[in-house]
Amino acid sequence: MKLRVIDDDLFPSTPGKVKIERTHALNRQLHRCFASTSTLFLWALLLVALTASYLSFRSFVATSSRYFTATWGGLHWERQIRSSAAVTRPDGITVLITGAAGFVGSHVSLALRRRGDGVVGLDNFNAYYDPSLKKARKALLDSQGVFVVEGDVNDARLLAKLFDTVPFTHVMHLAAQAGVRYAIENPASYVHSNVAGLVTLLEACKSADPQPSVIWASSSSVYGLNDKVPFSESHRTDRPASLYAATKKAGEEITHVYNHIYGLSITGLRFFTVYGPWGRPDMAYYSFTRNILQGKPINIYRRRDGADLARDFTYIDDIVRGCVAALDTAEASTGSGGKKRRPAQYRICNLGNTSPVTVPALVRILERHLKVKAKKHVLEMPGNGDVPFTHANISSARAELGYKPTTNLDTGLKKFVKWYLSYYGYRLNNKSV
Repeated sequence: MKLRVIDDDLFPSTPGKVKIERTHALNRQLHRCFASTSTLFLWALLLVALTASYLSFRSFVATSSRYFTATWGGLHWERQIRSSAAVTRPDGITVLITGAAGFVGSHVSLALRRRGDGVVGLDNFNAYYDPSLKKARKALLDSQGVFVVEGDVNDARLLAKLFDTVPFTHVMHLAAQAGVRYAIENPASYVHSNVAGLVTLLEACKSADPQPSVIWASSSSVYGLNDKVPFSESHRTDRPASLYAATKKAGEEITHVYNHIYGLSITGLRFFTVYGPWGRPDMAYYSFTRNILQGKPINIYRRRDGADLARDFTYIDDIVRGCVAALDTAEASTGSGGKKRRPAQYRICNLGNTSPVTVPALVRILERHLKVKAKKHVLEMPGNGDVPFTHANISSARAELGYKPTTNLDTGLKKFVKWYLSYYGYRLNNKSV
């Protein structure tokens, strides 16, 4: 039998040699075994080394690629940053403004620069609406000495470099994915910009030395399905009607965490339907103007009960004054090295006009200033996240910021139409409608 042959090989029949040869046979088997194991171990070790080398090489290539393709960095870039951040008035502040090439961001940047504050902008120039408008705003900022870095608030390396280059006293965070209806098409963009981007920025702020005071744009959309008017900061905000609103509400909770744990001074501003020159093309007043001038119909939505929609339209200059006042009244953050030393300021304020106007009334004002009759389609409001009305209670902003809006809708739209006609090269006849 095969088993017997194996036994005979291991145990020879000569009595005097059994013990010695048996020992030698076992040693030979053990040597073969260990030799085989060592070889396998060496091959495994070599494989691990090759894998580690490959991964390190890929990481090096990726890092090098990011370095060489980055639109920021270098001595010239740093000089531009420091020049833009230079303060030219006594007791001036140095502000990093995210979303600086946006509607509100560009106006706030100009207001601060004109009074002698240091301003550095950050914007990713995304294509949510025509980037050429953002580039035009950037050109306007460039002409006033405001440098806008092209980058994303989710880029932690870029933010760290900015804070390493300039000791910002304040951050005005206006970068966000805006728009209620677009959230249905691209929900991930709202989480990326309004939640992840906010956290990345706050991480940079809490680690900065010194920690800056943070003022950021929330939204009237957080009031959601609230039916108490006017909307007050003490009202419920736990029933959002859109994903956009939900991300802004999440932002308010997230900023509270960073205030509580790390001592960041936080001011949240709930903007109410901002309009004016250099505005956003996706806003109703802007698209209405475009379509009226081009002879295209406009859609006017009503509630299911037939009531008109209404908004608390707030002119850009009033919003800018509120933003600047929030910067001027913000207390210093109380953290150091990422640790809170004592409680820090936390506040939320409405910035509105306190005078809601219906959408049909808005259209009539535009018709008068454009001298063109609109082609109107009246439709029932779709379930896309829009709310039927907004109305701001601004008593907190008045007390905290000295905020007092002064521009009514007729005056504000007149200024917007003048800018729009000039920017897009229109000429109107003098015939009234």
